[in-house]
Amino acid sequence: MPTRDDDDAPWPGHTAGSREYRLILFALTCAGIATFAQLYSPQGVLPRIAANLQVRPDQAALLISAATIGLALGVLPWSWLADRLGRVRAMKVSLIVATLCGFAVTAWPSFEGILVLRALEGLALGGLPAAAIAYLNEEVHPSHAGMAAAIYVSGTTVGGMTGRVVSVPIADAFGWRAAILVITAVGALATLAFVLSIPAPRGFKPDAKARLPLLSAIQLNLRADMLVLFAQGFLLMGGLVAIYNYMTFRLEAPPFSLRPATISLLLFSYLAGTVSASWAGSRVQRHGRLRVLCAAIAVMLGGAALLLSTLTAVFVVGLVLFTAGFFAAHAVAAGWVGQRATGGRSQAASLYNLFYYAGSSFFGWFCGLVFVAAGWTATVLTVMAMAVLAAGLAVWHARWSGAAGSSS
Repeated sequence: MPTRDDDDAPWPGHTAGSREYRLILFALTCAGIATFAQLYSPQGVLPRIAANLQVRPDQAALLISAATIGLALGVLPWSWLADRLGRVRAMKVSLIVATLCGFAVTAWPSFEGILVLRALEGLALGGLPAAAIAYLNEEVHPSHAGMAAAIYVSGTTVGGMTGRVVSVPIADAFGWRAAILVITAVGALATLAFVLSIPAPRGFKPDAKARLPLLSAIQLNLRADMLVLFAQGFLLMGGLVAIYNYMTFRLEAPPFSLRPATISLLLFSYLAGTVSASWAGSRVQRHGRLRVLCAAIAVMLGGAALLLSTLTAVFVVGLVLFTAGFFAAHAVAAGWVGQRATGGRSQAASLYNLFYYAGSSFFGWFCGLVFVAAGWTATVLTVMAMAVLAAGLAVWHARWSGAAGSSS
């Protein structure tokens, strides 16, 4: 295991196989469960929320958009705090505050009040994505940091799946408030596990004077090559959330007419993302980031096309492929941001997350308008157009800049 001889020596980072490396991955997996289970816990029960609070589907989906807007707005301030307080401390405060907001959501009576609490919960949750990748880059040896980041992304899919899958049968039996209460309790336990297991930071140096000012770091990372990567998160995440927001309404209606408990089983498709994110991380060095990114988007498009089918088995296959393609593309794009950042690395990751969750918020709402006005087919075609645009931007920039050959 690497050691450091004195306080001035650069910290080389924990290596794969060491106890601290395993603890880091375990702790961040717990943090991912706490964050993304709570963030998406209402998604699988939106029809129950719409019926109980007497709002339209697109209005109910605002419970997701409000939280992701809060998260998008929070990542940059959290990155600034994490530069000064330390990554671990920022992540601990983030998860604890968010969990308290999550418990408040389950008791608040009005839809408007719940929206405000969800926005605050998302704002608090911004601390994890703002600090996690920077923490990995500081604490893990560079030769293992890329794979660690891919494993972290895989872990976040477990959280997203947990929030969706567990909430549906509980809501069916006891109501949506009980479902979100259980998910929040799971988040509280995962937060506790994170706090107790995360290794003390060794690579972080709280020297604010040595760091770029926030606005300078943001400006440095708003180059064309970075904006293309940010657009991947904006468009592709927007498409994923749109599909998962409105597929429950689609599957409960004819010709599927599936029961909520059955639909909840389909949410295990998130496990495809757990596998594909790690797979994409392992293929980048051999094939290059651009090729792996485009291949992942192609899988997304193939899966989305199958979602137009009225056969349940075909729909399920499409959902698995769509989800796997998305998380592979996300893992590549997120890792590429860190590789391309020449300064303000923490802010670069936060900008990616800002665009990522802004896409979730905007398209989660906008595609609801499409769904209400024109139906499921129009919604899927909109998502496919977004994915084509994302791939087109990546290929166009690579050819324009001559970066295609150096995209690894």
